[in-house]
Amino acid sequence: MSAGGAAGGGGGGGALGKVLVADAMAAAGIELLRETPGIELEVATGLSPEALKAKIGPFHALVVRSATQVTADVLAAAENLRVVGRAGIGVDNVDVEAATARGVVVMNTPLANATTTAEHALALIFSLARRVPQATASMKAGKWEKKKFEGRELTGRTLGLVGMGNVGRIVAERARALQMKVIAYDPFLTEDAAAKQGVELVTLDALLPRADFVTIHTPLNDQTRGLFGATAFEKMKRGAYLVCAARGGIVDEAALAEALKAGRLAGAALDVFADEPPPKDHPLFALESFICTPHLGASTEEAQEAVSREIAKQVVEYLRDGSVRNAVNAPTPSPDERKTLAPYLSLARRLGSLAAQLWPEASRVMTVEYVGGVSELKTKPITAELLVGLLSGQLDLKVNVVNAAHVARERGLKITEARRAEPGDFANEVNLRCTGAGAEHVLGGAVVAEGGPRLVRVDSIRVELVPQGYILFVRNEDRPGVIGSIGTLLGRQEINISHLQIGVDRATGQAVALWCTDSAVTSQDIAEIRRLPHVISVSQVKL
Repeated sequence: MSAGGAAGGGGGGGALGKVLVADAMAAAGIELLRETPGIELEVATGLSPEALKAKIGPFHALVVRSATQVTADVLAAAENLRVVGRAGIGVDNVDVEAATARGVVVMNTPLANATTTAEHALALIFSLARRVPQATASMKAGKWEKKKFEGRELTGRTLGLVGMGNVGRIVAERARALQMKVIAYDPFLTEDAAAKQGVELVTLDALLPRADFVTIHTPLNDQTRGLFGATAFEKMKRGAYLVCAARGGIVDEAALAEALKAGRLAGAALDVFADEPPPKDHPLFALESFICTPHLGASTEEAQEAVSREIAKQVVEYLRDGSVRNAVNAPTPSPDERKTLAPYLSLARRLGSLAAQLWPEASRVMTVEYVGGVSELKTKPITAELLVGLLSGQLDLKVNVVNAAHVARERGLKITEARRAEPGDFANEVNLRCTGAGAEHVLGGAVVAEGGPRLVRVDSIRVELVPQGYILFVRNEDRPGVIGSIGTLLGRQEINISHLQIGVDRATGQAVALWCTDSAVTSQDIAEIRRLPHVISVSQVKL
């Protein structure tokens, strides 16, 4: 998928771009980047924010883990940056909003370390249930306190999952194999989807008092920050256990310490903290019912190799041809989906560009309608390309599929999608309706099997034209001699006409003539065409 001006596309063995790796990562990814023709690689870890700002300017890609903070200030200094690759799942160390505004893709690797993270959450559950760390410490102190460390069985217990993403689903699968009852809260999961995974979908308020063990598998954002605080702990089943191997900040650590001290919870395990590393005098560290690990969720040899290799591949693919995978701020169709979507992406960008050139004042409120088979596809990337076409020629900033929606919102543009499964005149149509400045206009596009994108409608008038090159749009009264007069004028100026398409609206008596020319028609010639009898309007576009 093209990403507008950000894609680069230096394929064919040429220069792909400069890549900066700013955090330590496994050798597999470093070697892949180093051995890729066209990649100029630099590894510089441990940079201060000021040093990173000073260094980032010429680089096209930045690869980080969790240590480097990719702030708005850093992004503002990154004049050539096209992509940030996060080797891992969480992107809370990247200012995604600022990256989006600048048209920079932010990618992560959500699948590469999902199994490892899920296994670590389960390890913490087992450790809490059987008090393994406490018993180990006791024995190393020369004690034999067998009765003190009596544990709990997992079989028959209820596990409450908060978040059913990639990691949550793996934990659920493993827990069911342990004969645990699994319930889950996830506002983005349907009951049918949960049922297929053998999980009962409930609200958070219903989950907390039922679960013997609660595990957290959500990202850190404004909705989840501090989600587990004093109120949540009061709602939890007395004697329950809490596990978080997701992101620091989701659990209010001070409130957790109070809940453990009061005996409200039987135990808790954290792999992540709001501040990492946490202070040595952290209140949780004094509690025997609390166990912890230093952010080890993804720390296995297998996961680190997989994450490193995967993010390197994604960055190379993007620099090479604009292919986007696992982006958190851009439409990310699969390779098979991209192949299917390709002609619609091209059509959509051309429709957007046409609307911007023909009716710039009327393109304030838009509806893009997907008709026929295309209505069943993933249309978000198509709409993004349409916005790129609409905005690219109007603004003095880089617009691509990453920031197009953001830029549109900033400028007060409104766009909605509509779908109609029944085919129209063509099996697959993309129609753009533009409203503003007291006018309404429609452009209709279609993808035909034998020839790709076509322009098939201008307002109420049917046409069929390949939308490319210079096109002169002439609206005129449907009278004899108009076409001849225009052709004569263009011929006199030695402008070659490669194609002419005419459409007529019998109800209004108006016609649209689309003159495809090999070169631009001058403003003086356009003015002369406007003065011809029966000509209503003339506009020239370049696609």
